[in-house]
Amino acid sequence: MCILLLFNRQQSYTYKDIQTESNIPEKELKRALLSLAVGRIQQRVLQKSPKSKEIASTDEFTINDQFSSKLIRVKIQTAIASKSETDPERQETRQRVDDDRKHEIEAAIVRIMKARKEQEHNVLIAEVTGLLKSRFMPSPSAIKKRIESLIEREYLVRSPNDRKVYMYLA
Repeated sequence: MCILLLFNRQQSYTYKDIQTESNIPEKELKRALLSLAVGRIQQRVLQKSPKSKEIASTDEFTINDQFSSKLIRVKIQTAIASKSETDPERQETRQRVDDDRKHEIEAAIVRIMKARKEQEHNVLIAEVTGLLKSRFMPSPSAIKKRIESLIEREYLVRSPNDRKVYMYLA
């Protein structure tokens, strides 16, 4: 919106001018300008020269005088930038998701073991999977690692009679 308000003062702006006037971070500004100037034909509020899908610092933007809409409020779809998330960001996001899932798996194990007090390994894995399948599908190896972690922290203990049976410690 603030990009369009700039055009009340001047007929055309370069990318650099828009960036200095609006103080919008480069990534977000490019995405917004792509939506306004390179998006769907009936949604092009701005015209860009030269006409290309990439935005350079020397590109010039002007108001599209032919743009019209029957609607009072115009919805403009945001364009997806070519590289929305870099590899380090993707790995960091993945790491955060895995950490959250570890806690959810542990919580499910403790919840089940609190109710049952004793549970066989395969039955416990099946119940944890059934409990969490609405959110995500935990792998049996991830569940096993979380069980081992709970044993180390003394929430669970293996049965002395049968090594496949876990007991909950209150």
